[in-house]
Amino acid sequence: MTPENLHASITLRRTDAGRVGAERIALLREIRTTGSISAAARAVGLSYKGAWDAVQVLNNLFERPLVQPSVGGREGGASLVTAAGDAVIEAFGIVESELAASMARLEASLSLAQGTALKPLLWGLAMKTSARNALAGTVVRVLPGAVTSEVVLNIAEGVEIVATITKASVEHLGLAPGSAAIALIKSSFVILARGDANVKTSARNSLSGVVIAREDGPVSSEITLELQVGKTLTATLTRESAEALELTVGAAALALIKASHVILAVE
Repeated sequence: MTPENLHASITLRRTDAGRVGAERIALLREIRTTGSISAAARAVGLSYKGAWDAVQVLNNLFERPLVQPSVGGREGGASLVTAAGDAVIEAFGIVESELAASMARLEASLSLAQGTALKPLLWGLAMKTSARNALAGTVVRVLPGAVTSEVVLNIAEGVEIVATITKASVEHLGLAPGSAAIALIKSSFVILARGDANVKTSARNSLSGVVIAREDGPVSSEITLELQVGKTLTATLTRESAEALELTVGAAALALIKASHVILAVE
């Protein structure tokens, strides 16, 4: 049989970071060209919010921010692709060219047996998650227990996230000091308090930050905190709560997360 045309998509992966695919690289290239997140969003067919969210993901997945945004709202503001961002763009371009040449050679020589499909063999290699927050980091401590263990993940200088998972999961994921992992946290699991509040809580994680974005709906609000430069965390809460706490852009806030609400993933 004659194989149908083969197409491949690639992701870049570093041992201490997550994956970056072609769509986000395209956005990154447009940000570099236009100097604006809003202009780049229009160029690649994304909403401003979709592009802003993608920038947050990119910055969270790398040790150094790929984009240093200057918040200017939907009409834009100067957004600089950093040296780290330039390096990722160039590396992706090189790998992309090599992959295209390899796929052309493969397509020319591939002869599949009748009834055999290539797609099921390649499908499913990339993971997508509904968790709003995906923060890459390095395991700094593992405190073992009889059934559950506490894993401490460093995601930025001075910023750690604690997760409690089963002892079996620690072994299965190969989690040990120095290993890379990604903390997945649903935005609804993030509880916010004003940063100046004297809060005592059973939540294992208490992360301080500054509100850099707020999106209001009829009932709920989405609040994004910057924990460190380029590291963000998003929470969803009722609009009434957001207004009562006066969570406006520039306000200091605390993000409270139970350790049991943090899911850890590895590449």
